[in-house]
Amino acid sequence: MLRSTGPEHPSGGLRLAPFRGLRYAPDRVGSLAAVTSPPYDVVVRPDGLHHLQTADPHNIVRLILPEAADPAVRHRQAADTLRRWTADGVLVRDPRPAVYVYEQRRGDLLQRGLIGALRLSPPEDGVVLPHEDVMPEIVEERAALMRATGANLEPLLLSYRGDGGDTEEGAGGGATAVVERAVTGTPLLATVTEDGFAHRLWSVTDPGELAGIDRDLARHQALIADGHHRWATYLRLRAEQHTGCAGRTGSASAGFWDRGLVLLVDTARHPLRVQAIHRVLPRLPAAEALARLDGTFRTRPVGGPLPHALRVLADTPGNAFLLAGSGAFHLLHDPDPALLARTIRSDRPERWRRLDATVLHSALLDSVWRIPDHSGEIGYLHDAADAVAQAERLEGSAILMRPVDEDTVRELARQGVTMPRKSTSFGPKPATGLVLRTLENAGHR
Repeated sequence: MLRSTGPEHPSGGLRLAPFRGLRYAPDRVGSLAAVTSPPYDVVVRPDGLHHLQTADPHNIVRLILPEAADPAVRHRQAADTLRRWTADGVLVRDPRPAVYVYEQRRGDLLQRGLIGALRLSPPEDGVVLPHEDVMPEIVEERAALMRATGANLEPLLLSYRGDGGDTEEGAGGGATAVVERAVTGTPLLATVTEDGFAHRLWSVTDPGELAGIDRDLARHQALIADGHHRWATYLRLRAEQHTGCAGRTGSASAGFWDRGLVLLVDTARHPLRVQAIHRVLPRLPAAEALARLDGTFRTRPVGGPLPHALRVLADTPGNAFLLAGSGAFHLLHDPDPALLARTIRSDRPERWRRLDATVLHSALLDSVWRIPDHSGEIGYLHDAADAVAQAERLEGSAILMRPVDEDTVRELARQGVTMPRKSTSFGPKPATGLVLRTLENAGHR
């Protein structure tokens, strides 16, 4: 059954509240670009982490990816750093609660959306639709970090299908119309990050504009485009608060964990890009991976360079993957129908059964290669070149994937069917470090 929301939806749809953002003081850092970071799960460790740490001593990566052998020490370190930066005036709280308009631009690519504190609702309400599974150990790690810091350090990326500002509602007080009016004013900040993206941020504090956003978004549901583990973390912390476990988060947090920091993008106005997420198998050399296939897939070598090999993958019909390792590429395609019948669940929609990620995890990783499903055995990288480089360095394998179209993702999510974790990469992703939401914030309603 499709899950839907609208004016009569008992949960009230999307409810985005203003909050007093915590932002870097420009005169206390080398540059705003130097203190930002990609989302925590996009940072390629260790090279990417070191690069960000050395870009500026106050780079946000010291909060989202603190370094220490003991997890408890890591989280305490992040909390201490956040308190110190706030006390020293490196991070300064905005004077008034606001919903923030955020713009990213690179060449012809333009994305605008709203950053605010989204009211959390139970999954069964169908207001926010996940489309991927999560790893419990990552949720626990993110929850421990959020508890320790008392903060939402980076926004999730959510998409919704609004009217694009073209209907009567949008032309007057709709959320997208508020966005378009805000960008005609002077931004709070503007910076260009090293990936070539220009970022600008505005605050919306006018009660009439905020009411227009609220009325419009209450009619909609959203798809999680990026940040499933953080969303699961939000729900976990909210549940702890309401089941008496909030002693772990503290009584001062009452109400804070009922909301979470998000970026909402109207994809009728600003369509997202959907890209693949690739796998790295550090303990499975490419030669062994090929030998263990034992006829379950057809294989053939593919010449480089990487862009050419990826084009071959993109042009291959049916389920296919590009295996990289030991300086070579091999196309894996035409899986044995008997293997698929034996390993893929029959109680899921056909669209789900045909997904490359479904075949990869159910047939290849679980059955053929028998790779344990945890983070030490499978790495996830968004950039194909980074995945190949990491596989070569670790003398393992990289499995390069193709993207899934957004319509497939949204349709499965509406049916309540989750895809294998890390099936998609929506973007552009918001830069981390432009605005934070912390427990001390007043003004979330």
